[in-house]
Amino acid sequence: MTSPVSLAGTGTLLRLALRRDRVTTPVWIAVNALMVLSMPNTLQSLYGTPTERADLVQQLRSNAAFRALIGPLHDTSLGGLTAWRVGVYAGLLAAVTGLLVVVRHTRDEEETGRAELLASGAVGRRASLTAALLAAGAANAVLTLLITAGLAKQGAAGALSLGLGVGAVGMAFATTAAVAAQLTESARLARGLTAAVLGTAFVLRAAGDSARPDGSSPWTWLSPLGWLENLRPFAAERWWVLLLFTAAVLGQAAVAYVLAGRRDLGMSLFPARPGPATGRLGSAAALAWRLQRGGVLGWSLGFFLAGVIYGGLTQGAADLVGGNRKAREIFERMGGRNGLTDAFLASMVGMLGLVAALYVVASVLRLYGEETSGHAEPLLAGPVGRLRWAAGHLTITFGGSALIMLLAAAGFTAGYGREAGPIVGACLVQLPAVWVIGGLTLLLYGLAPRFAPAAWGVAVAVLLIGWVGPALNAPRLVLDLSPFGHLPKLPGGGMAWTPVLTLLALATVSTACGLAALRRRDLTA
Repeated sequence: MTSPVSLAGTGTLLRLALRRDRVTTPVWIAVNALMVLSMPNTLQSLYGTPTERADLVQQLRSNAAFRALIGPLHDTSLGGLTAWRVGVYAGLLAAVTGLLVVVRHTRDEEETGRAELLASGAVGRRASLTAALLAAGAANAVLTLLITAGLAKQGAAGALSLGLGVGAVGMAFATTAAVAAQLTESARLARGLTAAVLGTAFVLRAAGDSARPDGSSPWTWLSPLGWLENLRPFAAERWWVLLLFTAAVLGQAAVAYVLAGRRDLGMSLFPARPGPATGRLGSAAALAWRLQRGGVLGWSLGFFLAGVIYGGLTQGAADLVGGNRKAREIFERMGGRNGLTDAFLASMVGMLGLVAALYVVASVLRLYGEETSGHAEPLLAGPVGRLRWAAGHLTITFGGSALIMLLAAAGFTAGYGREAGPIVGACLVQLPAVWVIGGLTLLLYGLAPRFAPAAWGVAVAVLLIGWVGPALNAPRLVLDLSPFGHLPKLPGGGMAWTPVLTLLALATVSTACGLAALRRRDLTA
């Protein structure tokens, strides 16, 4: 049992955590809530008649790939359609928010040495873990309230169940991250391990939903994302499913508390293996690859699998849209007016390009993490210049983004069965916009490292514009705020070199300016 002494200082640490997250966490919450609350109006225009909704039900029953991507539809009311369309993805975003918050205020603090400094005062052994979980709980509580209030007019019970379900998914993976933070010595490994569990949960849910159209597959029940579906918001809610979330949260939290009491500060249950007596990394680029290889491999696998799924859906794009004029218009706004199949394929490639922007932000900010953790300073004290050090990481950033888009093209080709040339071109044409986001992230890091994490806000805003903007029929002025809005719509459309070259020039200039700023400023203390 946790003693009051081990929780001493929890309130102070919680206030510190909320202050440090006062920008990033509200951004994640706002994006998630906006994604959910914008859906009813969009879906009303897409499926406004009983005939259109009946066609959608039939498409979901006959198309296993479509169910694997989004999930089963339990009710055709506007609230039920909203829960079907964005429920799983809102749960994913909530899970990502929870794992980032918990790892940042537990393992990150130990890795940088700040936890040791705080522990020298009147701070209990489990105070930081408790504060991190409370911060994640506060974020998920706010998200739950926003979803519940925003969808209340669609049905109070359904809105509450969807809000609680999304928040419960966030807390389930927050406690998973709490366990991972006790098992590893690295914040990077803790985040990676939790992300792997989250990816497994998504795959299990997708496999179960593709097998059965009602979400009753045992594979679906093995995933917290499947529990969210089977909570059935707006469709005769199954409130007892919340007991599964409660058991998972309490069980994982108990395990995390026990593990936290059995290890020394800064150590883990699975300590890192000692390195070789003689170093085997002969360059800054080799070190950068060693540090980022896990992320590159994970993103590569995810993009290939996404390409396979989207490619399989492309074969039946015409059947998915059917005679729905509004759905056709959305795909044309996202993918161009060049035939429904090509427009669907171009829109899916564009979505992966938007997600690739998140990869480049994470990769560039690895420089920020190395600097703030104190790892960069001893490295730069040797015969390694700042530009050479940064260039090693940027090679992984820009080269890795090209790799994951090529693997996405391979996945599309495997899933769709079409010739590879046009699909490879469509994927590669996304890179100038992706690299613009990477260049702006580097510029922000070079000029004002304190505000470098704000690059996540830029990437999320671009993602939101590209995903929600076409569905809301946003004006061209808003869509043009994203670099992706200027890219040619391939395959099927004509290649426009002017915007591509302009974006490449912008990425080059912002990267060069970021490197110049990094070279001139002092390292962060």
